[in-house]
Amino acid sequence: MTDPIPTNPNDAALDPLRLKIDQLDKQIVDLLNERAKVVVEIGKVKLRSNGSPIYAPDREQKVLQQVRSYNKGPLPDPCLEAIWRELMSGSFALERPLRIGYLGPPGSFSHLAARRKFGASVEYDALEDIAAVFDEVGRGHTDLGLVPIENSAIGGIGETLDSFLASQCQVCAEVLITIHHNVLANCPPEKITKIYSKPEVFAQCRRWLSMQLREAQRVPVASSSKAAEMASKEASTGAAAIGSTLAAEIYGLHTLFANIEDDPQNTTRFFVIGKQTPAPTGDDKTAIMFTTAHKAGALAEVLDVLRDHGLNLTHIDKRPSKRVNWEYYFFIDFMGHHKDAAVQKAIEATSKHCLQLTVLGSFPRARDVL
Repeated sequence: MTDPIPTNPNDAALDPLRLKIDQLDKQIVDLLNERAKVVVEIGKVKLRSNGSPIYAPDREQKVLQQVRSYNKGPLPDPCLEAIWRELMSGSFALERPLRIGYLGPPGSFSHLAARRKFGASVEYDALEDIAAVFDEVGRGHTDLGLVPIENSAIGGIGETLDSFLASQCQVCAEVLITIHHNVLANCPPEKITKIYSKPEVFAQCRRWLSMQLREAQRVPVASSSKAAEMASKEASTGAAAIGSTLAAEIYGLHTLFANIEDDPQNTTRFFVIGKQTPAPTGDDKTAIMFTTAHKAGALAEVLDVLRDHGLNLTHIDKRPSKRVNWEYYFFIDFMGHHKDAAVQKAIEATSKHCLQLTVLGSFPRARDVL
């Protein structure tokens, strides 16, 4: 005679609570599908209007603000925002699948940023370089592109800034993500003999590597996602990589050590580029590109005009024009939308001090790091 299976004394208290969760889950699913039916109708209206964008950053901002205002807890706002981003991702697929271009290969930090911004239900296109992202958006082969614009540790991304010089793409959104570097491998830590990653990644993890994996050979490669791919194929030789958790997922690697970067606040800002300009939200930025007249103090005059019009600058960078020696293009972000009267007056006044001035776009300010 076998002994009876002991009864957990907590079951009697847990069962009715679990039943309530099951009932609430059904209600949530039913409501989500009711929401989805409305999304389908919205898609039909957009189709009839012949040209309404599927992705509207201003509407996205409003929806997320409403979600935060509705939230009375105990769930934190970031949890609900993540759920709603996936809901919006599914909504895009119901209206018309979006195609997002990013700097590949799959598993790159650009891929990670795109996934966090647009969710799992859109289509992604891994492209060879940043210029190709601009080109594919310009040709209409992708609906939107995601490109890095600056990193808190290394500053502006020159390839992105240069690509604006030859492109008609507009900035329609920005994304902030914290860059966490992880040791990825399919062998025990003590068996690691070499580590693949980008030279910049090694530099950003120098202190941790010197303490924990001092003897391992550091092998520079073109990208952290390529490093993960190589480590997955060379596990028997003690190969590891430093890369994203998404790269670990894609290439079947284990995360042996997480968050090994020397600066835990290391953040990259990305631009979403497209052919649209979002409507004002009341919390926007505008990006402009200009080259100044060839005279002393020309840049100072531009900055003085922006200051005198009360515009708060949030970023400034420069790149060689590549046409004339010592001629530079300047890139500036400031608070406000280009449809705002004050911004329009400032841009008009600023253009008088420039040889050329282009508004790259106005877009909702990123409120949080994803």
